[in-house]
Amino acid sequence: MRGGGMRISRVLAIVVIALTSFSRVWGADEFVIDPVHSSIEFSVRHMMVTNVRGRFREFSGTIFYDEKDVTKSSVRVAIKTASIDTGNTDRDNHLRSPDFFDAAKYPEITFVSTRIEKRGDEYVCIGTLTIRGVSREVAIPFRILGVVRDQRGNTRLGVEAGLTINRLDYGVSWSRAL
Repeated sequence: MRGGGMRISRVLAIVVIALTSFSRVWGADEFVIDPVHSSIEFSVRHMMVTNVRGRFREFSGTIFYDEKDVTKSSVRVAIKTASIDTGNTDRDNHLRSPDFFDAAKYPEITFVSTRIEKRGDEYVCIGTLTIRGVSREVAIPFRILGVVRDQRGNTRLGVEAGLTINRLDYGVSWSRAL
């Protein structure tokens, strides 16, 4: 345990996001998240002896991607908190409860980028992450996996990103000893 609270590793880690291009705006292509070919996964240290892995099954979002200047791109993602899935129904129901995400009161986790920076050989997406009504600026390193045309002629963009957050920063303080 670091910093007095459980670290949520790779929450909102968009392991691979496949996006389909729909339009071009101001020099950037608009890509819509394809949830069938994308995942938002996480790993959480549990009781200091094991990691619990899970994912969110329902999410949406768009990326305006400027291939010529990635720093002019932008991202918007919404995750349905009730769609959390760790493979254990009792645990998932507890995570949806007011002890954790309070999915009834806060049905979505959102991320909206404010800027993208190039740092050395990588890019970092800076923006506002909102969980349980608490908004904080986060920096998410990411990499572009590629842009390809699929069998139907659609342009697809692959992105991989990840971050670590402290749940206490977002008001998720149930059982600090975890």
